[in-house]
Amino acid sequence: MKKTFFAFGLMACFCASAAFAVSAGTVATDSVSRGSASYAANGTTTNTVNRGYQGLANAYVQNQRNTYYMVTQPDVDSACREKIYNCLAEYCGDVTVVPGQRTNRCQYATESELYNYALLCLQKDTSVLLPQYNTNTKTGTTGMNTAARLCPPYVQQEVMSYLSMANMADELSKSHSDLCLQRRQELEAAMACHSVALAYGNETTSMLTTQLTDACGAGVPGGSAEMVTRFANAGNVGANVWGWAEKILNLDMNQKGEDWQMAVDSVLASYTNRMNLACGDNLQINTASASTSDSSQPSTLQTVAALATGVAFPNTAPNVENPYENQSLYMDVTTMSEVYDYNAAYQLVQAAMSNSATTQNAFLTTAQLSSMQNAYIRGTKVFIIRDSARCYIIPVQTMTTQETNLIAQMFASCISK
Repeated sequence: MKKTFFAFGLMACFCASAAFAVSAGTVATDSVSRGSASYAANGTTTNTVNRGYQGLANAYVQNQRNTYYMVTQPDVDSACREKIYNCLAEYCGDVTVVPGQRTNRCQYATESELYNYALLCLQKDTSVLLPQYNTNTKTGTTGMNTAARLCPPYVQQEVMSYLSMANMADELSKSHSDLCLQRRQELEAAMACHSVALAYGNETTSMLTTQLTDACGAGVPGGSAEMVTRFANAGNVGANVWGWAEKILNLDMNQKGEDWQMAVDSVLASYTNRMNLACGDNLQINTASASTSDSSQPSTLQTVAALATGVAFPNTAPNVENPYENQSLYMDVTTMSEVYDYNAAYQLVQAAMSNSATTQNAFLTTAQLSSMQNAYIRGTKVFIIRDSARCYIIPVQTMTTQETNLIAQMFASCISK
């Protein structure tokens, strides 16, 4: 009987040991186990660790998310550029070369207008700018990591970039427009008539008109009867008293008045300006013609007056030949940095004229400074200062009325004080 109880005791101990061993294995805290169990007062069981490799999987997912954000939004500048561009595109329309795709609201928008709107647009954007740095932003909308907080310093740079892109898109769409092609043909016809007018200017009116009609008349692509009339009458409209008196003394009403070549150049300059406005180009034609007669010789009127009064007119021109006689009336200069107003352009030219060519300048190179100073010495009277979007007319010497009119027509789109 005692042996029986001893056998049952050994079996009980063995079963208890096995049970305790299995139970200990099920509640181990190893990361690859089923998880440890804690017993609450009500008898329910709660897992305190992730099951299996869940912790490693979560770390992998977080690493993938961080990698994605770092690739798609690597820095504040790139994220803000997208935010600001979306604001401007919402206000103006996307930048495109297709005519009519942008709204007319921004066709003549100023930099200040776009700058103010972009700031107002960003103030409403309190979303997370960089999701990979999302600390303290899940529960709040006004944290440090928002577009409204980080992006305002980038507005000025992006507005200028947007204006530059919009300007280039406008120029590209203009250069392919029907109006641009029409103006190009018109300018080609005007250049033909310009050559004819200079060649036949002193011929009879009928012969000049005939030659102009053949060169740029109504039957020529781009030509018209109005163009023929403008070139034929160049130098006659508004002629001064001395010019008419000289014609009467010569008994030849077909001859042109004084500075008639400058008048012909002005007509061509007007057609050049029409083409530039239609195509967004910057074509410039140096057409400042010299006088056909020697200015040192007295005119017919002066000769008649001298014979009548017995007093000879002195020779006002020097006998020494001017080595800079063909120096251009104006000089076009493109700056390296933006020039935002006329006063800045004026001060830039004054500094270029007064400082040494080797003086450090943020707008002009040493070669440009040297060329401007040499041009001024040789007789250039006007400097055309250009940046990426604007141009300014800065006179440095007194111009005649004809020269002023010529510059005004050739650079009608430039700013003059």
